Amino acid sequence: MKTLTDFAPARRQVLGLGLVLAGAAAINVVPGFQLLAQAQAAIPPAAQKIADHFSSVKSMSGEFVQFGPKGEQTGGKFFLERPGKIRFNYDGSSNFRVISDGKSVVILNKKLNTSDLYPLSKTPLKLLLDDRIDLSGGRVKAVKEEDDLTTIQLSDKSVFGNARITMMFDPKSYELRQWTITDAQGKDTTVMIFNVKEGVSIPPDTFAIDYTANRELNTKTR
Repeated sequence: MKTLTDFAPARRQVLGLGLVLAGAAAINVVPGFQLLAQAQAAIPPAAQKIADHFSSVKSMSGEFVQFGPKGEQTGGKFFLERPGKIRFNYDGSSNFRVISDGKSVVILNKKLNTSDLYPLSKTPLKLLLDDRIDLSGGRVKAVKEEDDLTTIQLSDKSVFGNARITMMFDPKSYELRQWTITDAQGKDTTVMIFNVKEGVSIPPDTFAIDYTANRELNTKTR
């Protein structure tokens, strides 16, 4: 299984879904955020309510639009099931698929005939997919409350280095609207979701990863 440092730069736009390089770059804080001290024990009430609601959503599906660090725009459909499972089907000729089965994440490019495998536990995507959204241990770095959005910035330096995820929620319904992944080089990729349905039934094979095919394909391409 590969590590995050094996990512090719050309795949950065796909990596915005939560697979980002962990490195030594400093964290840039968005102006207006309420910074939280590392040792602060109490979690802001708004953040905790959102975490509790988001944790209670065990499945969802919908559409997404993704904006890369250079303004690239792609989109498609997604499916999510807790714990640890998600699938992104990208539109377009590249036929990208990003699938997590709860243990691993695979990036499939049928056009280029590539299949790259990574540990879910080493990506910020894990923070979205845990059975319980864990805000302890200093993971909440900043909170910003506005009339139309509540923004929460999370990171886990012990796992992701200085990469971070910034999530935006509706302050009334607590529904997730979008997230931004900032990699170690300070480059942002934003994913906006819409037409979301919660509590949907999703076929189990939606999140299946063919490990044998992945191994055979990568053996042939070496």
